[in-house]
Amino acid sequence: MRKDIIIPEVSGVEMAIVYEYNNIYDTNDWNVYLINNNNVHLEMVVIVSKGFGGKKISSVMRKKIDVLDARSFAKVEWMQPDLFKLTNQFQVTFFINDRLFDKTFTFKKNTIKEGGLRMIPELKKQGIIAK
Repeated sequence: MRKDIIIPEVSGVEMAIVYEYNNIYDTNDWNVYLINNNNVHLEMVVIVSKGFGGKKISSVMRKKIDVLDARSFAKVEWMQPDLFKLTNQFQVTFFINDRLFDKTFTFKKNTIKEGGLRMIPELKKQGIIAK
């Protein structure tokens, strides 16, 4: 029965952690973004995030985005630096034209750091793209 289930490959969707200035609190913060590089919008986007490593685990966070327009991005959540020592996963599920897609983005432990920043053209900000 499993061989009958077709799971389409996700392309054109990326997850990034961006280091950016927060005008309200006068701090530099780490924020998670979902980027849609496709020419179609994503519907009913559900993001489930968690961190884990050894005996430590983080709380599970859930976020819903009704529609993420084509060639756009959305800020998902602020990320506390204490979580960088854990492996952080973001499971993203969404629909394109009534077809379900699912992908897990992973940031391995200790890879989120200022030394790993690079320009993310879609955001015009410095950040790290998930592998």
